[in-house]
Amino acid sequence: MALVLQPGREDIRLAWLAALATSIHILESSLPTPLPGIKPGFANIITIIVLLRFGWRSAVWVSLLRVTAGSLLLGTFLSPTFMLSLTGALCSLSILGLACQLPGKGFSAIGLSILAALAHICGQFLLAYVWFIPHQGLWGLLPVLLSLALILGIMNGVICNKVIARLP
Repeated sequence: MALVLQPGREDIRLAWLAALATSIHILESSLPTPLPGIKPGFANIITIIVLLRFGWRSAVWVSLLRVTAGSLLLGTFLSPTFMLSLTGALCSLSILGLACQLPGKGFSAIGLSILAALAHICGQFLLAYVWFIPHQGLWGLLPVLLSLALILGIMNGVICNKVIARLP
Protein backbone atom coordinates (compact mmCIF):
# COMPACT_ATOMS: atom_id res chain seq x y z
CA MET A 1 0.00 0.00 0.00
CA ALA A 2 1.40 3.41 -0.97
CA LEU A 3 1.62 6.19 1.56
CA VAL A 4 -0.33 9.22 0.37
CA LEU A 5 0.30 12.56 2.03
CA GLN A 6 -2.59 14.97 2.05
CA PRO A 7 -1.72 18.63 2.43
CA GLY A 8 -3.60 20.36 5.19
CA ARG A 9 -5.12 23.81 5.09
CA GLU A 10 -2.00 25.38 6.61
CA ASP A 11 0.24 23.63 4.05
CA ILE A 12 -1.80 25.06 1.21
CA ARG A 13 -1.81 28.55 2.76
CA LEU A 14 1.97 28.46 3.21
CA ALA A 15 2.45 27.25 -0.37
CA TRP A 16 0.39 30.16 -1.70
CA LEU A 17 2.27 32.67 0.47
CA ALA A 18 5.63 31.20 -0.54
CA ALA A 19 4.59 31.38 -4.21
CA LEU A 20 3.61 35.04 -3.75
CA ALA A 21 6.92 35.83 -2.02
CA THR A 22 8.82 33.95 -4.75
CA SER A 23 7.02 35.90 -7.48
CA ILE A 24 7.91 39.18 -5.80
CA HIS A 25 11.51 37.97 -5.35
CA ILE A 26 11.78 37.20 -9.07
CA LEU A 27 10.24 40.54 -10.08
CA GLU A 28 12.63 42.33 -7.74
CA SER A 29 15.63 40.67 -9.34
CA SER A 30 14.83 42.46 -12.59
CA LEU A 31 14.82 45.94 -11.02
CA PRO A 32 17.83 48.17 -11.67
CA THR A 33 19.83 48.91 -8.51
CA PRO A 34 22.29 51.64 -7.50
CA LEU A 35 24.64 49.08 -5.93
CA PRO A 36 25.04 45.43 -6.96
CA GLY A 37 22.83 43.18 -4.86
CA ILE A 38 20.82 45.97 -3.25
CA LYS A 39 17.12 45.27 -3.55
CA PRO A 40 14.15 46.85 -1.77
CA GLY A 41 13.23 43.55 -0.11
CA PHE A 42 9.55 43.60 -1.03
CA ALA A 43 9.41 39.80 -0.75
CA ASN A 44 10.29 40.19 2.92
CA ILE A 45 6.99 42.03 3.40
CA ILE A 46 5.28 38.67 2.95
CA THR A 47 7.57 37.12 5.58
CA ILE A 48 6.74 39.84 8.14
CA ILE A 49 3.01 39.54 7.45
CA VAL A 50 3.21 35.75 7.82
CA LEU A 51 5.17 36.19 11.06
CA LEU A 52 2.54 38.50 12.53
CA ARG A 53 -0.45 36.49 11.33
CA PHE A 54 0.70 32.87 11.57
CA GLY A 55 3.88 32.79 13.68
CA TRP A 56 7.60 32.33 13.33
CA ARG A 57 7.59 28.73 12.07
CA SER A 58 5.32 29.67 9.17
CA ALA A 59 7.53 32.68 8.40
CA VAL A 60 10.58 30.37 8.30
CA TRP A 61 8.87 28.07 5.78
CA VAL A 62 7.77 30.95 3.55
CA SER A 63 11.18 32.63 3.62
CA LEU A 64 13.24 29.50 2.98
CA LEU A 65 10.89 28.29 0.25
CA ARG A 66 11.12 31.73 -1.38
CA VAL A 67 14.92 31.75 -1.35
CA THR A 68 15.16 28.19 -2.67
CA ALA A 69 12.41 28.38 -5.30
CA GLY A 70 13.51 31.85 -6.40
CA SER A 71 17.09 30.69 -6.91
CA LEU A 72 15.97 27.61 -8.81
CA LEU A 73 13.76 29.67 -11.12
CA LEU A 74 16.43 32.35 -11.63
CA GLY A 75 19.17 29.77 -12.20
CA THR A 76 21.27 30.90 -9.23
CA PHE A 77 20.86 27.86 -6.96
CA LEU A 78 24.10 27.15 -5.01
CA SER A 79 25.77 30.20 -6.58
CA PRO A 80 27.27 33.08 -4.56
CA THR A 81 23.99 34.96 -5.09
CA PHE A 82 22.07 32.07 -3.54
CA MET A 83 24.50 31.85 -0.62
CA LEU A 84 24.16 35.58 0.06
CA SER A 85 20.37 35.40 -0.15
CA LEU A 86 20.19 32.35 2.11
CA THR A 87 22.56 33.88 4.66
CA GLY A 88 20.52 37.08 4.74
CA ALA A 89 17.30 35.12 5.17
CA LEU A 90 18.74 32.96 7.96
CA CYS A 91 20.05 35.99 9.82
CA SER A 92 16.71 37.78 9.43
CA LEU A 93 14.78 34.75 10.61
CA SER A 94 17.11 34.35 13.58
CA ILE A 95 16.64 37.92 14.77
CA LEU A 96 12.89 37.70 14.17
CA GLY A 97 12.79 34.49 16.23
CA LEU A 98 14.60 36.23 19.07
CA ALA A 99 12.34 39.27 18.82
CA CYS A 100 9.27 37.04 19.11
CA GLN A 101 10.62 35.62 22.39
CA LEU A 102 10.83 39.01 24.10
CA PRO A 103 8.25 39.68 26.82
CA GLY A 104 5.53 42.25 26.36
CA LYS A 105 3.65 43.25 23.25
CA GLY A 106 6.66 42.79 21.01
CA PHE A 107 7.64 44.78 17.96
CA SER A 108 5.37 46.38 15.40
CA ALA A 109 5.59 45.47 11.72
CA ILE A 110 7.92 48.43 11.25
CA GLY A 111 10.19 47.34 14.11
CA LEU A 112 10.30 43.76 12.86
CA SER A 113 10.98 44.90 9.32
CA ILE A 114 13.86 47.11 10.48
CA LEU A 115 15.37 44.28 12.55
CA ALA A 116 15.05 41.87 9.63
CA ALA A 117 16.56 44.30 7.12
CA LEU A 118 19.53 45.13 9.36
CA ALA A 119 20.17 41.46 10.19
CA HIS A 120 19.84 40.55 6.50
CA ILE A 121 22.45 43.07 5.36
CA CYS A 122 24.80 42.27 8.27
CA GLY A 123 24.70 38.57 7.42
CA GLN A 124 25.27 39.21 3.74
CA PHE A 125 28.06 41.67 4.45
CA LEU A 126 29.90 39.27 6.76
CA LEU A 127 29.59 36.42 4.26
CA ALA A 128 30.82 38.66 1.45
CA TYR A 129 33.76 39.75 3.58
CA VAL A 130 34.73 36.25 4.75
CA TRP A 131 34.18 34.31 1.50
CA PHE A 132 34.33 36.69 -1.43
CA ILE A 133 36.09 40.00 -0.72
CA PRO A 134 38.29 39.83 2.40
CA HIS A 135 39.53 43.40 1.97
CA GLN A 136 39.50 46.08 4.66
CA GLY A 137 38.11 48.61 2.17
CA LEU A 138 34.81 46.72 2.17
CA TRP A 139 34.10 47.98 5.69
CA GLY A 140 33.69 51.48 4.24
CA LEU A 141 30.50 50.26 2.55
CA LEU A 142 28.89 48.99 5.76
CA PRO A 143 27.49 52.36 6.96
CA VAL A 144 25.93 52.96 3.53
CA LEU A 145 24.45 49.46 3.44
CA LEU A 146 23.09 49.75 6.99
CA SER A 147 21.55 53.13 6.19
CA LEU A 148 19.85 51.70 3.10
CA ALA A 149 18.65 48.70 5.12
CA LEU A 150 17.17 51.03 7.74
CA ILE A 151 15.33 53.10 5.15
CA LEU A 152 14.06 50.06 3.26
CA GLY A 153 13.12 48.34 6.54
CA ILE A 154 10.99 51.33 7.54
CA MET A 155 9.41 51.53 4.09
CA ASN A 156 8.59 47.81 4.02
CA GLY A 157 7.24 47.97 7.58
CA VAL A 158 4.87 50.77 6.60
CA ILE A 159 3.70 48.68 3.63
CA CYS A 160 3.20 45.69 6.00
CA ASN A 161 1.02 47.82 8.26
CA LYS A 162 -1.10 48.97 5.32
CA VAL A 163 -1.53 45.42 4.01
CA ILE A 164 -2.35 44.00 7.45
CA ALA A 165 -4.95 46.72 8.01
CA ARG A 166 -6.76 45.56 4.85
CA LEU A 167 -6.68 41.84 5.66
CA PRO A 168 -9.82 40.26 7.12
